[in-house]
Amino acid sequence: MTRIGLLGCGAIGTQIALAIDSGQIPAILTHVYDDSKEASAILVGKLKNKPEIVENPHLLSSHPVNIVVEAASQDAVRDAGLSVLQNKRDLMIMSVGALLDESIYDILSDACKDFKKTIFLPSGAIAGLDGIKSVKDELESVSITTTKHPRSLKGAKFFENSKINLDSISSPMTIFEGTAKEAVSLFPANINVAALLSLSGIGSERTNVKIVADPDTDKNTHHIEAAGKFGKMTFMIENFPDPDNPKTSRLAILSAIETLKKYCSNNIQIGT
Repeated sequence: MTRIGLLGCGAIGTQIALAIDSGQIPAILTHVYDDSKEASAILVGKLKNKPEIVENPHLLSSHPVNIVVEAASQDAVRDAGLSVLQNKRDLMIMSVGALLDESIYDILSDACKDFKKTIFLPSGAIAGLDGIKSVKDELESVSITTTKHPRSLKGAKFFENSKINLDSISSPMTIFEGTAKEAVSLFPANINVAALLSLSGIGSERTNVKIVADPDTDKNTHHIEAAGKFGKMTFMIENFPDPDNPKTSRLAILSAIETLKKYCSNNIQIGT
């Protein structure tokens, strides 16, 4: 039975833990950690099979787990990602934006090679990611327009130096246009889709991002266009925010669960 350690006990971590506990993912959750001890305790209280709560994130991978699942933050990836690989555990990262820091990407990439371990990045809210990856060498342009309800964007770093008042928006409003690298820095909890798209394609400084706040929408919508020598791809994904955390798409959670099911299974594999 695959043994899993969980870093982050919020909305995503809780849904992954419940999927393991119910048998949907054929594995056992053995250890968990969250910066909030209360969050860890609340999560464990919901589970039939009680994992151990460890005292710091580095202890997750010191136990005999097969994989550590990060569902916490970009800071968690920076702080604990390397130690997971050094302890010869695989790693699944949900806060993909951390990897747009080239130094972090290079350190973790080298560690994968040095310790012969793998980092998994679920496709999240991006249907069609296999297609983007397959034409990576022939891509010339990639853009993504993400539309969310203003409440899904609250708390982003962007608003520390912006005069935009999300509560006063009464019609669809473009609040950001720039590169994926800029977007992930300013919206670290909201726009992991842009990070994943850029890592799959032509890089964070050539992937164009537009963020629209729409008070009349109840979905997170991502419109992706990719063009190059191969031709052109256009994707439109509409998915509902997670009810427990509007910053997170429900599809991102389902993708994480599917990635873990694939990791834990010996079966026919569809797609990459």
